[in-house]
Amino acid sequence: MSTIGNYAENDIRKNNPIFSQIRTTVESAFYGNNMLAVDDVATAYKLAKIAPETTVTDLPISHADELGLPADAVMLVNNHGRVIGRTAAARRRIGDPGIDQAKFSGILRDAIFAGTQQQFYKTQVVVGLDEDFMVTAHLAVPKGYENNLLSYMLNFQPLNQTYQARYQKSKPYPEGDIFIYADPNFHHPDFPDGLALFDAQHNVAAILGMRYFGELKKSTLTLAWATAHRHGYVACHGGEKAFHFADRPDQVFAMFGLSGSGKSTLTHAKHGGRFKTTVLHDDAFVISRENGSSVALEPAYFDKTNDYPSGTDETKHFITLMNVGVTLDQAGKKVLVTEDLRNGNGRTIKSRYASTNRVDKEAAPINAIFWIMKDDSLPPVVHITDPTLAATFGATLATKRSSAENLVGNVDRNALVIEPFADPFRAYPLAEDYADFKSLFANQQAACYILNTGYYNGKKIPKETTLGILEAIVEQKINWQAFGPLEHLSYAVLPDFPVDFTDTNYCDLLTTRLQIRLDWITRYGENHPQAPLPEEISQNLAHLIAELKN
Repeated sequence: MSTIGNYAENDIRKNNPIFSQIRTTVESAFYGNNMLAVDDVATAYKLAKIAPETTVTDLPISHADELGLPADAVMLVNNHGRVIGRTAAARRRIGDPGIDQAKFSGILRDAIFAGTQQQFYKTQVVVGLDEDFMVTAHLAVPKGYENNLLSYMLNFQPLNQTYQARYQKSKPYPEGDIFIYADPNFHHPDFPDGLALFDAQHNVAAILGMRYFGELKKSTLTLAWATAHRHGYVACHGGEKAFHFADRPDQVFAMFGLSGSGKSTLTHAKHGGRFKTTVLHDDAFVISRENGSSVALEPAYFDKTNDYPSGTDETKHFITLMNVGVTLDQAGKKVLVTEDLRNGNGRTIKSRYASTNRVDKEAAPINAIFWIMKDDSLPPVVHITDPTLAATFGATLATKRSSAENLVGNVDRNALVIEPFADPFRAYPLAEDYADFKSLFANQQAACYILNTGYYNGKKIPKETTLGILEAIVEQKINWQAFGPLEHLSYAVLPDFPVDFTDTNYCDLLTTRLQIRLDWITRYGENHPQAPLPEEISQNLAHLIAELKN
């Protein structure tokens, strides 16, 4: 099997690398008398349907039988309070500078002891949908959060009979199973916005004081990505699709961007039927460093509902929903208000059947990587031909925050921020991700592009323009022009988005944006002296700035 769920007695030793103080504390909680195992989706659905915090709609769930749900299952809505997104400020990782393991171990023991006074549900799922990479993940949540339990089992792959058999045949890794202990009811005065505590080296996390489902999803992926990274994979927070041709090799594109950047739109685009495509996933996958193949980590999609008007075909594949409106139609039936009227970031677990062309593994290697940014100094698309520079722009991916995040303190949601490789969930040194992606460009010869899906020259870049660019790249029909004096960079000539390097204001803006990247790299090095980034990143950015100033 992939990871280790049970241990021979003589394997349980203090110096066993699979165990740690945090892991042992969390895992032990799963075997308490207050834990009730929920092994199948149908049972989780029945619990969620009768929970007081649930709104039961009159909208049937498509493919209910295939999803393990009752044949008459309907969409369930669970609405929260003020917080309707992930809280990055709550994350703490054992092993990071300034993190006192003894302190956090004490908080964790208090939380779990308090939790013994509640009824908990526990379940297990598979993360990774191909025998090349599968890990088991265990979740515990208290009574009152049945909707999160159900959403978790639907977002990941339940261990049904089919997947039990596949898992037993999957590639083994010397890792312990993932354990996630979640108690939204526990609050600590030192962490008023909640605490997400990770011991990624030992595949364990505790999510305390936070009820948003995205915390459970991303904490599980954080640990799965870290496991994959340790065993020969590039961890990917992005989307991947393949274009298939009868007369030339397939083209496999990977798109990396934060929530709201457009990566899901690009991944699922049908292109008017012009191409035969398959979709791996729009949020979470891993790429083999050995052969370039890719494996999806989840069967379902955790999507914004605002993108799908109520009653459209896409909404037929919704299963559970959170932080969305409900109203009555003319027949008195409870239906959805999918637009973000109640709050921003309305969300749904959408089944895999929303993609008629879905695959769980892509055997062909990656041909192109797209960094999706929102940087108003960049035209709609830039092509980068140097592997080191391609990885440099991935490490300094510039974008804007989205409504999927609960921002703590005085944070400007519209400010330009750097999020390396669009992955705020990394649980290992950034330099290792840099090396991984650089190898895809240098060793596997993946092409690199930047897609700006924000504004350029004060004008919003419409999604139709971005989709047209993607299609032109597939068909190799782009007229590339040198990007001013910047070596190894070129751009697509588009009449609506001209590039003028004789405009000193534009050159100053581009220089400023590159300097923001360089300053971020400098600060990162100062804050992470034990895990510095390669000097070549700073050298690359400084060289580009010098080229602009000459």
